[in-house]
Formats: sequence, structure tokens, C-alpha cells
Amino acid sequence: MFRPPVAFRSPGRQGYAVQFSPYLPQRLAVAASQHFGIAGKGSLFVIDVLPAGAVLLNSYEWTEGLFDLAWSECNKNIIVCGSGDGSVQIWDTTQAQGPVKAFKEHTKEVYSVQWSQTRDQNLVVTASWDKTAKLWDPNHHQSLATFAGHQHIVYSAMWSPHVPGCFATASGDHTLRLWDMKSPQAARMVIPATNCEIITCDWCKYDKNLLLAGSVDGKIRGFDLRNPKAPVFQLGGHSHAIRRIKCSPHKKTVLASCSYDFTVRTWDFAQQTTPLETIEHHTEFVCGLDFNLHIPGQLADCGWDDRTVVFTPKSLLENPTPAPP
Repeated sequence: MFRPPVAFRSPGRQGYAVQFSPYLPQRLAVAASQHFGIAGKGSLFVIDVLPAGAVLLNSYEWTEGLFDLAWSECNKNIIVCGSGDGSVQIWDTTQAQGPVKAFKEHTKEVYSVQWSQTRDQNLVVTASWDKTAKLWDPNHHQSLATFAGHQHIVYSAMWSPHVPGCFATASGDHTLRLWDMKSPQAARMVIPATNCEIITCDWCKYDKNLLLAGSVDGKIRGFDLRNPKAPVFQLGGHSHAIRRIKCSPHKKTVLASCSYDFTVRTWDFAQQTTPLETIEHHTEFVCGLDFNLHIPGQLADCGWDDRTVVFTPKSLLENPTPAPP
């Protein structure tokens, strides 16, 4: 079913990350920064998308820009954020102010946070410009482990949805690395994926061996972990660096990407190496992107034009209306 796009404006706050709630189909959160994240404060917005439009439920301020967020997989009211001051904060959306807890161990910007989706495992992984990833239990007062080995910024850390305790990192050192949370001493696998910086990665939700990477050359590459020497596919179409890729939770070979070329693109790597569709409703860098787990085909994105948009691309409609002859 087609749903008209809904936009939320955050004047003076540029969007860096957006994520739908895993519990409520209409709810999402946005992490944003003043002055494009270079200076100034950060803001966390909690929004409901209703038929009448976007409704702001809560907003919170932090002393530095916020670059990523993740909803708790254990509590529908809890969000973790990563900040430009190297801190990781836990926010409770039932509280008027916050955060309820803040950790400060990373020595540079925290660019990625993700909550583990493994049942009964209340863990968060973070990635930082200090070249490390860290493992956290929000109930503890300090990190559980530090994962060092990358030679450049670690832009992204993503839990495997298939293998408990396993996560992947993407770095400016041109590599993807796989880690076992119980063995922080060294990565289990190092994949020299490209000859340029890798900014984002994600796992196929239907194939435990398929890891995707998006890089500054505008390409998306898929790697089979059983034989990762060369990509099994390469997708091209973006004209600038890819900021974030997300694999569909509903279709095995479908994904979406957002870029510094101001666009969002949808893809089906089983059909073609070019985009299914290019969405151009932003006038600045598009940094945040997510699929709605509850509504197949629905996306949310956010960018440096102070806008968050919730929409369903035509290419992802379950039963698209045929084009007139």
C-alpha cells in the first residue's frame, strides 16, 4: 500500500542517523548535530509518524554533536547514542531530561553504535575515529572489551544477525574485519575490500555469509565470507561517497543506500548492478537511513538539509501500480 511521504524538520540541526523503533511501527528517532557536526551541540529527537504528519514526542540535548543511535533490543524506551566528544550515552524516552548514563572511553568521535539483536544479550558495540571498536553492557560502568587493529578510523560496527557474538567493522584503512566478542585480541578475518575508505557495512538478513560494504568511490560490494578474496557483486550509481547502506529485513537481495551525492538509491543485487530507483528529495548530504521492520518497503532518511523523511519508494512497493501504456 502506498503511503505518502512524511517530513520532519529540525531547524539548525543536521541529521546524521535515523532508526525506526523495533517495537512500534510509527516511531523513530533521529540523531542530529549543530553546524554539520563540526562544532556545537547535538540533539536526539523521538518522533511518531501519523496520518496527519510527524509529531515530535521528545527532544534531548547533548554538549556535542550526535552521530549515530540505536534503539535497545531489551526495552522499548531506551536509546543509545554516539557523540563527537567520544562519549556513549543511554537515553530513556520516558524521562524529560537525560541521559540516564554516559560512558567516556573513546578518545575521538563515536561514529557508530549498535545494540545486539541476540536474545538475552544486552550488549552494544561502538566504532570510533580513535581506530577502535568497543563492547559495552549498559548495566556496567565501563566497557567490557576494546577491539584494536584497524590502521584508520573505524566508521561502522555491525552485529551479525545470524552468529551470536560476531560483528563486522568497516574502516578507512580499506578493510572489513570480523570479530568475536570473546576474542578482542585480533580480528577473526581481515578482508582487503577496496583501495579506498569504507564508510559503512551491513549484513544480508537472509545469508549468514554475505557482508556488504559501501565506500568513498560510490560503490557497494558484496563479499561471501567463505571466499572473500574478491566481491561476489559490485553495484554502481552513486557519484559520491556512500554514507550508509541497509539490507532489507523483508527481501533477501534488496538493499538501500544513501550518499553525499544527496540521493537515496534502492537496489536488487540479484537483478541488476545499477539502482532500481534514485530518490532525490534532499538538498544536502544524506547521512541516515533505515528500513521499517513493521511496514515492508518503508524507509526513513535524514540529511544535512535539516529534514527527516519517511517514505516508500515505488521500487519497494509490494504491489506497484502499473505504468500507463
